[in-house]
Amino acid sequence: MSSGDTPAVARRKVRMAIRDARNAKGDTQTQVAEAMEWSLSKVMRIESGEVTITQNDLRPLLAYLGIKDRRTVEDLIQAAKASKQRRQWWDDRRYQGLLTAAMRQLIGFEAEAAVIRSFAPQVIPGWLQSEAYARAVTEGFIGDLTNDEIVARAAIRAERRNALLGRNPRPQLFALFDEALLMREYGGPEALRETLAAISTAIENGLIRVRIHPLQRPYPPFGNYDLLYLTDENSHAVLYRESGPTDEIVDDSVRIARHRDAWDHMWEHSIGEEESARRIAAAAKRPVAGADGRPAEKGSSD
Repeated sequence: MSSGDTPAVARRKVRMAIRDARNAKGDTQTQVAEAMEWSLSKVMRIESGEVTITQNDLRPLLAYLGIKDRRTVEDLIQAAKASKQRRQWWDDRRYQGLLTAAMRQLIGFEAEAAVIRSFAPQVIPGWLQSEAYARAVTEGFIGDLTNDEIVARAAIRAERRNALLGRNPRPQLFALFDEALLMREYGGPEALRETLAAISTAIENGLIRVRIHPLQRPYPPFGNYDLLYLTDENSHAVLYRESGPTDEIVDDSVRIARHRDAWDHMWEHSIGEEESARRIAAAAKRPVAGADGRPAEKGSSD
């Protein structure tokens, strides 16, 4: 498949066309389901991107929705084919049934995005976390997540980091996170230092641009979120939001614009990139504190 035709991107192209045509026709999802003799859940899952749609289902659906231009129909049929092709690394059996639908869509978008902008007030962005750090974060949701889900989510975050930083062509990556995260030791000091050291190296190598949001400045009441632009920043973005163990993909243009405006404002009023890089590098080398809070002496146990 050519660039821009990964399964996730192709599926999004089809589902957006279906949703926009349904809205233009003035139908509800229930009306579409009744007209096509499908279940409502099937329509909802197709429009949300949770499942692909077969060519045999797509052709009559497009006809019902009023999409009859031959070139447009064939383009969407090809996209539907592409959405089913090629297994990706996140399709590995060890992840089956353990990732949310939104998370699987996110990883597919990350594989194709031209620009990604992340904001993280509570934990370092997921795609920059080491596996040990990610494991500590997800273990906070024991009771909401099974142990298998915790292990899978921690492993997938480390793989996402490697995939994004190793992509060719490389996307533009921007990370903005709260200053407190330089000190909050998810997984202990070693896990934090490992994560920060990898971020520092990526900055030095020109792979990512990072700014630290200072403690003195408040930020909007958003949780962790990512803005992904699939071609360039003039294209429609995809918004991924996390709230505890739950997450969602948002396509609403008003909500996306609000999150981007907030991101731009925070980036502008954050610590500069050079100073942010210095602080991250220093935090990655910070000595482990002893039981009394002072740096542990050489030879002492962590």
